[in-house]
Amino acid sequence: MPQMRVIDRKKETDISTYPPDLIRNFSIIAHIDHGKSTLADRLLELTGVISKTGKNKQVLDKLKVERERGITVKAQSASMFYEYNGKKYLMNLIDTPGHVDFSYEVSRSLAACQGTILLVDAAQGIQAQTVANFYLAFGEGLAVVPMLNKVDLPTAEPERAAQQIEGTFEIDASKILHMSAKTGLGVDAVLPSVIENMPPPLGSIDQPFKALLFDTWYDKYVGVVCLMAIKDGSIKKGDRIVSTHSKQKYEVTEVGIMHPEPSPTTSLQVGQVGYITCNMKSVSEAHVGDTFYRDKHPVEALPGFVPAKSMVFAGVFPIDADEFARLDESIQKLTLNDSSVSVHKETSAALGQGWRLGFLGTLHMDVFRQRLEEEYDASILITAPTVPYQIKYRDGTTRFIRTPADFPDIHTMQDNVESTMEPFVLATMIFPERYLGQMLELCTLHRGEIQNHVYIDEARVLLKCRLPMAEIVSDFFDKLKSKSQGFASFDYEESGYEASDLVKMEVLLNNEAVDALASVMHRSTSVVAGRDMAKRLREVIRRQLFDIIIQTAANGKIVARETVKQLRKNVTAKCYGGDITRKMKLLNKQKEGKKRMKKFGKVELPQEAFLTVMTKSE
Repeated sequence: MPQMRVIDRKKETDISTYPPDLIRNFSIIAHIDHGKSTLADRLLELTGVISKTGKNKQVLDKLKVERERGITVKAQSASMFYEYNGKKYLMNLIDTPGHVDFSYEVSRSLAACQGTILLVDAAQGIQAQTVANFYLAFGEGLAVVPMLNKVDLPTAEPERAAQQIEGTFEIDASKILHMSAKTGLGVDAVLPSVIENMPPPLGSIDQPFKALLFDTWYDKYVGVVCLMAIKDGSIKKGDRIVSTHSKQKYEVTEVGIMHPEPSPTTSLQVGQVGYITCNMKSVSEAHVGDTFYRDKHPVEALPGFVPAKSMVFAGVFPIDADEFARLDESIQKLTLNDSSVSVHKETSAALGQGWRLGFLGTLHMDVFRQRLEEEYDASILITAPTVPYQIKYRDGTTRFIRTPADFPDIHTMQDNVESTMEPFVLATMIFPERYLGQMLELCTLHRGEIQNHVYIDEARVLLKCRLPMAEIVSDFFDKLKSKSQGFASFDYEESGYEASDLVKMEVLLNNEAVDALASVMHRSTSVVAGRDMAKRLREVIRRQLFDIIIQTAANGKIVARETVKQLRKNVTAKCYGGDITRKMKLLNKQKEGKKRMKKFGKVELPQEAFLTVMTKSE
């Protein structure tokens, strides 16, 4: 961990001398691993927020999971003081994630900014998430300042990358800054460029207080901490504020800025971005996108955010049923810090009480699981990810299916269902031209529909294709990286629902369905998936004193069967010679006992069986 300077809680910084025209709120957006967090480190060193020890690596990546994986998961803000042309500016920087699964973090961060730095790796050039993030910022009406990073690398091609930016985004290549965040080359020009090319925040100090809540986290000492962008007026300790969403009143106990640790200030004013603590004890009271105003001075609510649409659902269950209450509290606290996760309670006959959680993607799901285990010491079991399907009935009604258990049975399907629909995504892939054949083949194999492909320069191709979301959540991304030797980048956006021939795949153990292993899939893949599931189950289920028949059924029709043979005692071992009828009598007696045992015996699946089946077959 880098050495942070110690903050004296009694000493409060006065930032009331910074009017809106001396404030710049900006973020850094880029594709994953293009150097956003490294640039943030250099800017914090340049402005004296952290010391230049040479050991500063991803200072704003505060989570353990971020440091282990080397990716940004959570958008983090930091305030800096910078002198330019004789004036002292307050610069509020927000470092954002680069992976498609965390695009909701990016969109929330952009709402608190007036401009953004679009960072592009000079060696990699434009990649899929670069395109997606640019249009996200463009749609918000933000000033976009493009910059080329890693120009010092031997493989860097800054001229080619600049031409790509000019051709794709229609930005003048001569205005693009060239730098290296790692060595510090050209970083001195970043903040002057931000001041010159980005507008100051709008608003007036004389208007009633109005603030947008754009991030929250839970502190065990002070409760809920709210990160707000002040749109009008000012706020200080002791003021009473009201939530537009819940109408609840709170007394402000502390205001401050992230420097990059919480640093108290005398007040927060129009245009500034900072944190507020207000004795908010319950995690359910904080709603990201909420507008706050001063008590008895109501204001018109800000537009807020479009709620994040969960694209992947998974069941989460405690391994020990006694841990349910503690895990429930842990999930509430973690969803406060990650508002894009949707939570619904559910019960499984095989796994007991748990939750059905909605995520933005499979990496998002994996990071959430890791945070639960590391930050809250939870032992959990996550079921295989599913996507939300839609059932259209003949009476005109539609219903969303989030769990395989909600899928209609075979009789309802025949009598009442008009069509089944699955979500599709519009995928964007950018890769070297030599991999075009493999990429087209990969999309076709995953039921994809090629839209078009264009050459963004003489060596790189941008391919657009429509794919079923269910294909993305399996192993599509792994295959994409494998077939392109790691050169392909991938991004997707929602593209509506389309009619599809869906079936419910059930697993039967001795004719009893196991609800936790059920799944919904396209009919064309059901036979192969059913056989694979039965084979893997046969390997992990322990032998018992009776035969265990494993069957997989698609919409009630058996597609595969495997048998785990019973353990048998050699009852004829004591017979030395004699008539065959003696042996037959003993064998028949054993056979009758096995029949009775099979009738009353129950097959218990070990936890390892679930974990093995959840993993995708090779």
